[in-house]
Amino acid sequence: MSLDHFRQRLTAADPLATRGRVTGLVGLTVRAVAPSVRVGELVVIERPLPLGPLEAEVVGFDDHTAVLMPLGDASGVGLDDAVLPTGASMKITVGDGVLGRVLDGLGRPMDGLGPILGPTHEWNVERSPPDPMKRRRVEAPLSVGVRVIDGLLTAGEGQRVGLFAGSGVGKSTLMGQIARQCSADVVVIALVGERGREVREFLEDSLGEEGRRRACVVVATSDVPALVRLRSAFVATAVAEFFRDRGAKVLLMMDSATRVARAQREVGLAAGEPPARRGYPPSVFAMLPRLLERTGSGEHGSITALYTVLVEGGDMEEPVADEVRGILDGHIVLDRAIGARGRWPAVDVLVSLSRVMDLVVDERHRASAQRLRQLLAAYESKRDLVALGAYQRGSDRATDEALAKIDKIEAFLRQRRDERSSFEDTRRALEDAIR
Repeated sequence: MSLDHFRQRLTAADPLATRGRVTGLVGLTVRAVAPSVRVGELVVIERPLPLGPLEAEVVGFDDHTAVLMPLGDASGVGLDDAVLPTGASMKITVGDGVLGRVLDGLGRPMDGLGPILGPTHEWNVERSPPDPMKRRRVEAPLSVGVRVIDGLLTAGEGQRVGLFAGSGVGKSTLMGQIARQCSADVVVIALVGERGREVREFLEDSLGEEGRRRACVVVATSDVPALVRLRSAFVATAVAEFFRDRGAKVLLMMDSATRVARAQREVGLAAGEPPARRGYPPSVFAMLPRLLERTGSGEHGSITALYTVLVEGGDMEEPVADEVRGILDGHIVLDRAIGARGRWPAVDVLVSLSRVMDLVVDERHRASAQRLRQLLAAYESKRDLVALGAYQRGSDRATDEALAKIDKIEAFLRQRRDERSSFEDTRRALEDAIR
């Protein structure tokens, strides 16, 4: 070997291991003197036995003190505990073996089935979005198996859509149905801040054995630290990116973007950021586009993304809902009143929108969808009068036609949770509904 080879190895060598120490713990953060650490770097806090080491991430600096967020329970951390820099940011293990598995918020198996099997790769969790000049255009539809979406809000391969709803309106059930029936090659699901009780219910009831075979589920329940909940969204996105870069057609579903933003709010406030819009610090509105822009089409494959957004009381102008709606390529709104009338899925067609539908359907499909919207809008404008018996037929031609066809329209919009509908079946049913 040449002398240059040994000179390079000597230059890269670190003959003195750097060690820091804990100087304080305030709220959710640990303060430490830790020379040479960088924001985003993982460190290890050496707690005394039997607790053992605790991983943490550098999230900021306060004068000459590093601000650390633990990736676990900070119990047992004491003053002067050693802090060991790792020199690396978070990585996960990915490969075909993650399909059918359940991972925790840090990308580690939590389903009791052992390590990830088969060929694996070390994959960075923090990654840059695809070059906008190299992204493929959204040109082909992605069938999700739900008539109201495929027919009236058609999604395209590589589109990013928001599912806006309050709690208990059927978001998780709809996600499970889409995961089972969509035409994607791989499905990645992130359950962020979910109740622990509902995880197995979603896996066994909503997703089912059929859906789990081609899915990877990332779970960070509401009781885990805020940073783990936040990182779970990036872990799920990184898993989806791995399959996209291999040319796969991926569907990423994240429930919910609101809880991701709340986790970032906890991290930001704990690190000393001032609150800005309705208590959310600026880092929340910097994080959302950084996360959401990573999905979509790449040079080879595509990630079609569905993000649920909590809108309590129908407040679509709430800061997170408003920010997410502005970033994404469409929004589907679930209405509690529609669900109360017995129609499921409770999609409010008239306020929902797919910004890429015109790019992925033909003129006949587009015209049929527009006609159904017109009929539904005419009926909804006179719904109260019809219910009271105050509407006189013949007084409005559009309403008369809508009343004649409303039963067929409602039948099209209504779908059982176990009912399948192919894209071609949906197109035929759409045309039949407006005849």
